[in-house]
Amino acid sequence: MRKLSFLLFALIGIVGNILAQSNKDPKVEAVLNGMSERYKTFKSFQADFTYTIESTQEKIKDTQEGSIIVKGEKFRLNIGEQEIFNNMSTVWTYLKGENEVTITDYDPDGGDITPAEVYTMYKKGFKYTFADDVTDVDTKIYDVVDLIPEDRNLNYFKVRLVIDKKTKDLKSWKVFEKNGRRFLYTIVKFVPNVVVKDSDFTFDKNKYPKVTVIDLR
Repeated sequence: MRKLSFLLFALIGIVGNILAQSNKDPKVEAVLNGMSERYKTFKSFQADFTYTIESTQEKIKDTQEGSIIVKGEKFRLNIGEQEIFNNMSTVWTYLKGENEVTITDYDPDGGDITPAEVYTMYKKGFKYTFADDVTDVDTKIYDVVDLIPEDRNLNYFKVRLVIDKKTKDLKSWKVFEKNGRRFLYTIVKFVPNVVVKDSDFTFDKNKYPKVTVIDLR
């Protein structure tokens, strides 16, 4: 569940509040600021994406399709057998196969990357550097930026962002975990300023007959 909350996802601002002057490359910062500022122009958005987890050590590689709706820092994520609702005070994780929902308090300091942070996380606690310029099969040119967290106690050591050089749209991001697992999110379709209600980010058990509720608050 924690892994999925990265989404997603996948989709909200990254420019670090870097302490070391050598890590404040103005070119990299301009790319990240451009992405973040573009995101801020959207009141909400909906995105379809693919989510891939792979590990050489564990010999696993699995890809799923998902979708997400975001408004501010609230989000509703649907992927595989899980649906996650987060209204910034409470998190509901619904397991479709078991018809079971787990309720927890939202912890903004929990160390996870939420969809509301993808576009802005770089602003505090990260060093950043250019990894590459790439041209995709669609002939678009992308800036590839690596974010390195300053907190070495986190379970991941790098987040790689692929950003459209022209539009500043975030194409994909990849999370590198210390245990060897890699989580890749690639945006397939992005629709800004969709009409959403605050209630869309709250789990309504009346819509899920006979659901089992596990309240851990």
